[in-house]
Amino acid sequence: MSAIAATFPSPADGIARIAALYAAFGPRAYSGEPVSQLEHALQSAALAQADGAAEPLVAAALLHDIGHLLNDQGETPTARGIDDLHQFHGAHWLKPLFGPDVSEPVRLHVAAKRYLCAVRPGYQQALSADSQRSLALQGGTFSASGAEAFSRNPHAEAAVSLRLWDDRAKVAGLATPTLQDLLPLLARCAAAAS
Repeated sequence: MSAIAATFPSPADGIARIAALYAAFGPRAYSGEPVSQLEHALQSAALAQADGAAEPLVAAALLHDIGHLLNDQGETPTARGIDDLHQFHGAHWLKPLFGPDVSEPVRLHVAAKRYLCAVRPGYQQALSADSQRSLALQGGTFSASGAEAFSRNPHAEAAVSLRLWDDRAKVAGLATPTLQDLLPLLARCAAAAS
């Protein structure tokens, strides 16, 4: 897999590019769910904030699916049997701007779904139809050894939290902060990582 590379002349340039991606692709439906890409991102971030997550993890929650926007495969690629590898594209693109505290939970949020399917009874059955379809394309439920290996990753706990917010961030019409409200948080995270 060749991940989408990014270079940012400055943190401000990176934040502007994120805002431009959401302006261009944010209104697109989020993989068969009753929300748009932007609404899903904002709901994920709002849930992270409500749970008292540190700012880098709020940023990761906001940006966890940016790989869908970077590697544009259209709406609901899973329905066509496509795994767009969004977690890798997103993490690779975000790492130069934010460092691993943001990029690693993004990279691992799909693995966290596979982990939760292995260790939490009823989790897989509660996934949305698209999440279940994408799970099959992403390698399915982890084996016991795969789950154990995932749990030893230093970013596993953050990725699991992100995944659980991701699962809940699909509510039509839910009030959230706007992207403009969250851009200063992204700027602080980028500044801290530079």
